[in-house]
Amino acid sequence: MRILTFDIGGTFIKYGIVGDDFKLLETHKVPTEAEKGGQELIEKIIGIVESSKDIDRVAVSTCGQVDSENGIVVNAPGYIPYYTGMMVKKLIENRTGYPTFVENDVNAAAMGEAMFGAAKGSDDFICLTYGTGIGGAIFADGRLYKGFSSSAGEIGHMVTHAGGKQCNCGGEGCYECYASANALISAVNRVSKKPLDAFSIFDKDNFEKPEIRSEIDKWIDEIIVGLMNIIYIFNPSLILLGGGIMNEDYIIELIDRKIYNRLMPNYRNVNILRTRLGNDAALLGAAYLATTI
Repeated sequence: MRILTFDIGGTFIKYGIVGDDFKLLETHKVPTEAEKGGQELIEKIIGIVESSKDIDRVAVSTCGQVDSENGIVVNAPGYIPYYTGMMVKKLIENRTGYPTFVENDVNAAAMGEAMFGAAKGSDDFICLTYGTGIGGAIFADGRLYKGFSSSAGEIGHMVTHAGGKQCNCGGEGCYECYASANALISAVNRVSKKPLDAFSIFDKDNFEKPEIRSEIDKWIDEIIVGLMNIIYIFNPSLILLGGGIMNEDYIIELIDRKIYNRLMPNYRNVNILRTRLGNDAALLGAAYLATTI
């Protein structure tokens, strides 16, 4: 079976072909052009499907809350206008004839890690991605836990600061307002003499400045607060941390040094690791899920 698999993000649509052995045979990416809206986005996906040869089905990983049973984006991020309510599965199947499976991107990435990556062999883990916001997925008893309305795992909107910063979800004090990569960038740029992005913050000349290091350490403490809440609620054997910023060794090392001393003894057996598959996780996870339809 050959599956054409997509990962729709705010900046790029990544896609590729997955073969029988769940190896990516080829990968490509095109700009999402999110500002053009959901209909244009789906037309772009359909165009790629129609131009592809020798495929058997389609898998779609997408940002937003997803009703995977019906393949509908039930709540989309604001940067893709008119994407909420998009019947992705129906539109692709009606136009192309290929059976199509649709899933939230972090759920798809968690499934990829469960089957082929850092969580292989684990029946209970939490997957988190730190970027513009914070995405989450819950893997329990060997399967994705989706919740009552297929929207479980919005860990970025767990409230860690009552009455805190205004979040784009409409709430206040959400975890991602304090612990996302964007939160770090904002905090560092308040004390930096020049604008820095998530990666230049960790360049040696910037990283060694006391005022910048202080903001990084405070940000890591915010990450730890959220992780402790998750550990106490779910008691997982494993937590996976993803997003490009988590490639910085200092972050993982400081979390590791601090968090275990703060946890009650019975919860200290949790492993906290990086995701292993990087940008391929959601592509592979979506493809695997597409074999279930």
